[in-house]
Amino acid sequence: MTELTLAKANAIIATALELGAQKGFKPLGVAVLDAGGHLLAFQRQDGSPFIRAEVASGKAYGALAVGSSSRALGVAAVERPHFFQGLSAVSGGKIVPVPGGVLIRDRDGNVLGAVGISGDTSDNDELAAMAGIEAAGFVAKV
Repeated sequence: MTELTLAKANAIIATALELGAQKGFKPLGVAVLDAGGHLLAFQRQDGSPFIRAEVASGKAYGALAVGSSSRALGVAAVERPHFFQGLSAVSGGKIVPVPGGVLIRDRDGNVLGAVGISGDTSDNDELAAMAGIEAAGFVAKV
């Protein structure tokens, strides 16, 4: 199993921010959490509001909590609102159920952590997360 190190987390962040800059995204905040939901690294671009840390972390945390992308969690929140209300309550409100939170997997499918991005549209946030994960040599599935 490949390890999610600080260097790899920073590589994910660098690629995500670079992609956002190339595509003209609004300023992004990028959080990388380990498999236990602990913050490994976070950066936000100049001009990005301070709340991006909490939103990006919440997207990644939600993905880890349910074992799928925050996009899938958002669908579940609409389809099963009582389940999501309970999930939100037991997590202390940490979960953000919108696209932009993507699991980091190794080639064998093991979950190593998650990336959460906030700042542009949710679809663009997710695109940047996937690019960062893949550039660092991991697997990203939505």
